[in-house]
Amino acid sequence: MNNRTSLYIVAGLIGLAIIGITGRLVNDPAGFLQSIAVMALIGAAVYFLFRRFYKAGPMKKEQQAFVKAAKKSKRKYQKEPASTRKASVGSLTSLRKTKARKSPSHLTVIDGKKGKKKNRASL
Repeated sequence: MNNRTSLYIVAGLIGLAIIGITGRLVNDPAGFLQSIAVMALIGAAVYFLFRRFYKAGPMKKEQQAFVKAAKKSKRKYQKEPASTRKASVGSLTSLRKTKARKSPSHLTVIDGKKGKKKNRASL
């Protein structure tokens, strides 16, 4: 029952708003457009002020630092684009022979203890 009452109240308010907007538009179109423009400007000003001052906390600075580091890392490990020039077959094979593969510098091997035996004499 309570749900239907609130539905009727909301529908009545929307109906009255439509009647008021229509009446204002018919009687004073210039004033109606002016009031709409003023409301839009005030809304935009509040939105930009809210965005400017509300999100100026440390999280934004941390996010900017993360994005900067990610871009730097991407540039560092990104492969160079292939050249668009066509090379002769002989020079292409000689380039392949002389070019040695490098392992990425950011990957390191950590030595384990698989080959080492325990010192059982101390037991």
